Amino acid sequence: MKSRKLGAHLDVFPVGLGCMGMSHGYGGQAEADAIRTLHRAVDLGVTLFDTAEVYGPFTNEVLVGKALGPLRDKVKIATKFGFNIAETIDGPKQQPGLNSRPEHVRAVAEASLRRMGIDVIDLYYQHRVDPDVPIEDTVGAMAERVREGKVRALGLSEAGVATIRRAHAVHPIAAVQSEYSLWTRDPENGVLDACRELGIGFVPFSPLGRGFLAGAIRSADQLGKDDFRRGLPRFDEDNIKRNLAVVARLEELAAAKGRTAAQLALAWVLAKGDFIVPIPGSRKIANLEANVETAGIELSAAEVIEIGALVTPDQVSGQRYGEAAMAQTNG
Repeated sequence: MKSRKLGAHLDVFPVGLGCMGMSHGYGGQAEADAIRTLHRAVDLGVTLFDTAEVYGPFTNEVLVGKALGPLRDKVKIATKFGFNIAETIDGPKQQPGLNSRPEHVRAVAEASLRRMGIDVIDLYYQHRVDPDVPIEDTVGAMAERVREGKVRALGLSEAGVATIRRAHAVHPIAAVQSEYSLWTRDPENGVLDACRELGIGFVPFSPLGRGFLAGAIRSADQLGKDDFRRGLPRFDEDNIKRNLAVVARLEELAAAKGRTAAQLALAWVLAKGDFIVPIPGSRKIANLEANVETAGIELSAAEVIEIGALVTPDQVSGQRYGEAAMAQTNG
């Protein structure tokens, strides 16, 4: 399987693995099960694994380090900083607001390395653009970690075109991570073109619409009480009912092609450019294996157009985030 390149130096398998859901956001899972899934991903050839300090907070980095530390020469580990996290009587908790001050960039890198038990972070992302800190200052601090040998490459998450260009002028940006799928096409507003022009890899998270495009969710009742999708407008019960019609069309076409809806949706993302490396999350090994298999699916130009017309954002009910979270995107 031909690898894909993130920036100048990171060669990775075309499909990565988003690790968040193993311990954050969707209710988590038993550590032993998560480790089995992570090890199976490595066996299948997956090389890019994505985590962040805020997932837990902290617990997902610990999990990733425990599972992948012994396999360090086979994997690329990406993590992210950018939120305020405070110790409370109930443990570490995310606090309101963003934090990309240079001293915070330094402190989080050191803490992430300790938690994961590794010597270097392969890809270090700013999780959200902080409007109170010039991107030049933040990327300058990130670049210092590269010069120290503690970080190999830099990334941005949910950044707009102007921010990407300013950041890239300070230090080469290897990857931009944003939500991108059949039902979320925000990066088509210029971000994909900028990444292609500048030689920056693009890493779509939630390429399966947080599981919805896979046809796995038919009602909000399926979501656990701690599942953060309960707070997302698209997963409101009324919107789920409306959006099921979109998934039905995708499922019908997928069946005709001998594929699953998830595979068709992921293949569409992969076909949008050879600089694109999606990171679908998987807690079940069967889903992981199906996602990895998608890397070998080649769509014709006509099929890309056909699939892209089946599910479009204007056909989808509800925003991808609530107002506060939306305000932190496309910085």
